[in-house]
Amino acid sequence: MASDKKLVLVLGATGAQGIAVIDQLLAPSPDGSPSPYAVRALTRDPSGKRASALARKGVECVQGSLNDIPSILLALQGVYGAWINVDGFTVGEEKETYLGIRIFELAKQVRSVKHFVWSSIDYGYKKSGYDPIYQCGHTDAKGRVADWMKTQASLSDGMTWTVVTTCPYMEMLGIHMFGPLHKREDGTFVFATPVGEGRVPMIALRDLGLFARYTFDHRDTVSGQNLEIASDIVNWDYLVSTFKKVTGQKAVVLHQSLDEWFNNLENIDLPLANDINKGVKVEGVTTWRKNFTAWWSLYRDNIVVRDMGWIRRINPQSYTLEKWMRENKYTGQLQMDVLKNVEDGKGDASVRLNQKVISNL
Repeated sequence: MASDKKLVLVLGATGAQGIAVIDQLLAPSPDGSPSPYAVRALTRDPSGKRASALARKGVECVQGSLNDIPSILLALQGVYGAWINVDGFTVGEEKETYLGIRIFELAKQVRSVKHFVWSSIDYGYKKSGYDPIYQCGHTDAKGRVADWMKTQASLSDGMTWTVVTTCPYMEMLGIHMFGPLHKREDGTFVFATPVGEGRVPMIALRDLGLFARYTFDHRDTVSGQNLEIASDIVNWDYLVSTFKKVTGQKAVVLHQSLDEWFNNLENIDLPLANDINKGVKVEGVTTWRKNFTAWWSLYRDNIVVRDMGWIRRINPQSYTLEKWMRENKYTGQLQMDVLKNVEDGKGDASVRLNQKVISNL
């Protein structure tokens, strides 16, 4: 590892977000000079496909997991910064809340850490005034940790912290959550959604990586701040009209109730956290249906918003939905390797399309 580089630990490194963050941390600076950062990745399997790909980029891959606090402490040794993204779909809401606080404490304990970044999602339960309709475990855990961090010193004791509040990835257009559920015999793509007239802030993974790099490049500026980011704001009429414009293919929006939308899928009443299936006790776990009922409700009722003016000022080259579709040559086809849990056959991979239902859409 080059001694003149600032070493950044990335937790969640082999996930879709982690890879995007690492790519931007290692990218040349805007003036063309080499990146000032080197990356250490914590991974359960340093010999795995994604970890091996990171190693080929020069990333130091070390073995550890969220179930092994000593491995996290060891991975923090000697690092300048940390990007922490805990996979709530693996550990569940209660453990993610604990881990977020505990990892922050460990970073404070390790005196070398100068900048700590918590990858969050909107605390929708709080933003709604604690209305239980919007209580979404996999987002609230991250938001709860972000709220706690606001009580902690930033900069005055040597370590700055920043929260980066993300939103659904545009790349989720490659899975059933956002992508078309069905293609009719006449070639019409059917984009079914329970979001109604609601608007979903979406972020391209490359933009997420750019904002991650921004936090490390501007440590003093973002100290103690919560950066709520996105690339574009999307409702389904806009989504489908953009799809038709880019691809030239026929497409329709099918507005459904939550019950109707869930009926398109199978296995939605399974526990959400993956560790349950590996024999690890996970407290406070909800089902896929219950979690995503609240999740969709947040966007249907526009509880989650973004200041796109500020976002465009910080990232003038930010993606729009159309730009993302064109650059990625999006055709409406589902890609089951978009998210790591899906690629590994966990999480969303357990929730399958109900072919008998969607064939009639």
